[in-house]
Amino acid sequence: MKQVNVTLIRLYCDIGKSIVEKQRIHKWGKSVVETLAADLQNEFPGMTGLSNRNMWRMRRFYTEYQFLPPMVAAISWSNNIIIVEKCKDDNERKFYTGMVIKCGWTEGILIHHIKGKSFEKFLPGQTNSEKTLPEKYKHQAKLAIRDEYNFKFLEIADEHNERELERAILKNIRKFLMEMGGDFSFIANQFRLALEEDFSLYILLFHRKLKSLVANDYYVVYNI
Repeated sequence: MKQVNVTLIRLYCDIGKSIVEKQRIHKWGKSVVETLAADLQNEFPGMTGLSNRNMWRMRRFYTEYQFLPPMVAAISWSNNIIIVEKCKDDNERKFYTGMVIKCGWTEGILIHHIKGKSFEKFLPGQTNSEKTLPEKYKHQAKLAIRDEYNFKFLEIADEHNERELERAILKNIRKFLMEMGGDFSFIANQFRLALEEDFSLYILLFHRKLKSLVANDYYVVYNI
């Protein structure tokens, strides 16, 4: 299925290139797109994806990328189009493309993150990763833990205490883990640590790629 997707993306990119070149060399106008769409539909009856609208998308896809980056070919055409049409620059497109590959985002989840401005919120996290993780994992930690998350789905009052937040997270643990980024697993809540005095972490997670425990202590995230 992955190979079929790569082949399909390459085909669409080539069609987009063909449209751009014909318009540039032969000075063709918009009619070339309508004509090409009709010709392909007649040549390949029953084949989906050859509509006039999709042809324009192929043209835009090619003009945005010019060549086909490997990571772009690794995600579906529908996700590619969402990213091309809704993202403003290369850095934003690379971010969302990478997150689709990494987390397996569906179209709905991708749109949710774009609308929620996940890219803009994606800053070096308020964590202790620089001190606690090996060098090879530090960059991954910055990608894994953001400064800001959208937890509106918790549906709690603006003014709440730690216990109310904890209960809301546990009630919506699946959505919570999805918002955290996709590579987290829930370990425990109120996890007790034997320090100089008794101390409990209100949420303890495990990040599979970092191979690190991640403690959420209300406002701060620690790598353990």
